[in-house]
Parts: sequence; C-alpha cells; structure tokens
Amino acid sequence: MKKDLSIKNVWGKIVLFLRETHQVALHVACGDLTDISIIDGNLVILVQDNTLLTLLQEGKKEIERALRWQGIELGVLVQQKIIPPTKQEEDIKVLKEFFGDNINII
Repeated sequence: MKKDLSIKNVWGKIVLFLRETHQVALHVACGDLTDISIIDGNLVILVQDNTLLTLLQEGKKEIERALRWQGIELGVLVQQKIIPPTKQEEDIKVLKEFFGDNINII
C-alpha cells in the first residue's frame, strides 16, 4: 500500500474509474459523496440515505477494483451515517410523549 494517501486523490480516481468503466449509477452516486476517509486499512464511506447505502454496498466490488487499479490495497466499508437529533427534534419527542395525539406541532 502506498504511504501518504490523499483521500481526495484516491476518491477522485475511483470516480474516474467508475466513469471509464461505464458504472453510471455508481459514478453519479460517488461523485456527490464527501464523507470518505481511510481508517485502519479501510476506505470508509459514510452515507445517510438508505437507497445510496444499498447501491454502494452492491457496488463495493467495483470500488475495490478501482482501488486495485490505483495499486492500493484497502478494504471498503460502506456504513450508514448516524446523525444525532437536534435539540428541537428532542423537544418535539418529549412533547409528543407527554401530550400524545392531543398536540399538533406545525
């Protein structure tokens, strides 16, 4: 594995590889991703959307091929990004628990 990997360069080449190999859906999906990192020998991709999560998990082998094409030996982990609720969302939950269906929050 190469030292001093720049995630921007690695990811940019993955997106290029997907375009060149006509992996249209993966190319489009990956082009918009920004939460990517290299952790403990793995390329970690975090996504929020379930549809995108499924697409990337199914296309994992193509992403691995793109890494090997660059001469990089990394595993690929696609994970769902957990976003903590905002204070407002927490407050709404408490109100709904207290008042039940008797409250209408606009």
